[in-house]
Amino acid sequence: MAKVEIYTRDFCGFCSRAKSLLESKNIKFTEYNIGMDPDLRPEMIQRSNGGLTVPQIFINDDHIGGCDDLFALEQAGRLDPALAQAG
Repeated sequence: MAKVEIYTRDFCGFCSRAKSLLESKNIKFTEYNIGMDPDLRPEMIQRSNGGLTVPQIFINDDHIGGCDDLFALEQAGRLDPALAQAG
């Protein structure tokens, strides 16, 4: 099973959509709420090569991007294979 990490904040519709997609696939993920722990924001920006918005999503330490990028992978049929790879 892949290692999935997602940086979020409260009241973020895009974060909710991304998490819902992962949950619908029964994928366990680690959530980092940058609103609750602002010290995580610089880490998120560094890991995502400058990504300032949430969510920022990583699969097996590879930066996927945001919610739209996650759904684009799903639509292209590439999300499930990525999630099936061991992390």
